[in-house]
Amino acid sequence: MAKLFGSSGVRGLANVDLTPELACKVGMAVAAYAKAKTVVVARDTRVSGSMLQEALVSGLLSSGTDVYLADIVPTPTLAYATMSMHADAGFMLTASHNPPQYNGIKVFRTDSLSYVDADQEAVEKNVKEQSFALSDWRRLGKTIPLNAGQIYIGMALKAVVLKKKWRVVVDPGCGATFKVAPDMLKAMGCKVTALNAQPDGHFPARKSEPTAESLSDLANVVKTLGADIGVAFDGDGDRVAFVDETGAFVNFDRSLAGYGAYALKYSGGGMLVTNVEASMCVETMAEKYGGKVVRTKVGDIYVSEAIKQSNAVFGGEPCGAWVHPKIYYCPDGPLSAALMLKALEVENKSLSEFISEVPEYITRRENIACKNEQKYSVVNKIGVALKADFKNFTDYSTVDGVRLALKQGWLLIRASGTEPLIRLTVEGESVKEANDITQKATAIIHKQVEAELK
Repeated sequence: MAKLFGSSGVRGLANVDLTPELACKVGMAVAAYAKAKTVVVARDTRVSGSMLQEALVSGLLSSGTDVYLADIVPTPTLAYATMSMHADAGFMLTASHNPPQYNGIKVFRTDSLSYVDADQEAVEKNVKEQSFALSDWRRLGKTIPLNAGQIYIGMALKAVVLKKKWRVVVDPGCGATFKVAPDMLKAMGCKVTALNAQPDGHFPARKSEPTAESLSDLANVVKTLGADIGVAFDGDGDRVAFVDETGAFVNFDRSLAGYGAYALKYSGGGMLVTNVEASMCVETMAEKYGGKVVRTKVGDIYVSEAIKQSNAVFGGEPCGAWVHPKIYYCPDGPLSAALMLKALEVENKSLSEFISEVPEYITRRENIACKNEQKYSVVNKIGVALKADFKNFTDYSTVDGVRLALKQGWLLIRASGTEPLIRLTVEGESVKEANDITQKATAIIHKQVEAELK
């Protein structure tokens, strides 16, 4: 059996890779693994969500598990409700920022962490071996409706108290935040204008991934209305993107680094967690406030796990997935938007002023063709050559691919998980540095690929 779980749960094309039969089996497998008495189930707006939810819930009920049904809510709302209800597991049916034909199942523990590798392996073993404990008909589970949005907004109102009446334009992108995000910000006293706030799993207004290109309408509305800020979310609401008061899209790395520095400043230092692909501006800003940075594999599961293990004050990925460990461990788009407003209020700055303190470095990306059966071997062997050619490196990591930190930048070499490619990411303090590192690293990769073919 092919591996079910990736870094974001079970995911694939609806009714092709992820079928109702598989959803049912995953439900039964998790129920057996977690010895689940109660669980919470929710979904995003995708067309296939209702179909897969019915199948998943059937598997859970057949295992004697009671199911709290939260209906359509964001992933962080599901994760927080799972924790607050002391449920044994939480299930979110979502493919996050992926196109509408995809769907997935993300599983959360009672402490709000999504299932880590060990949990996933145990569930996969149960699915493969069909280790399901089906209940007697007299002990089947039951479904119970749950207003998870109300529970979540209650938490947010305790966590964030705003004094200013912020003018906010919110773009849920027809995804799962369509109600929770505008309602939460209104409850905090913001004057909210909502775009694309109707639930539609075809994502007709824009892509479910919030990027500078997909948020051009949001940027125009912010500028036209003279709003203080624009916030947008992906399909399931675990990511946030910002548009400043001038209508400019805010670079993901810089917003992560800026908020991370703020979190360190008011925590008296501590640890930040991000992945190997994040900009070195995270370290630059952390050092200003006596902080240190831990880098993980790409995937919010790994970031959340490291945050808990290192007792970090904040962490996230440069895609807008931010984790606030004082509250819980799930990346949370709407809460991050509210906490950013609070940071601007405390610092008495506009978003553009807040972000301007974060340096912007030069990034280069290259893809080098390499056969699937050779790409991992190339990456595993390339470290020796890199260290020989970049003698002045300051740090070497194989957490996820090979990452070399240099005095004026860094480089990361990873095998693509989906294509016959080796991906090179470079960052430099200047255009010249970025180009020099890219040129040198590309030559090394090509040489290693050729050697592997001989």
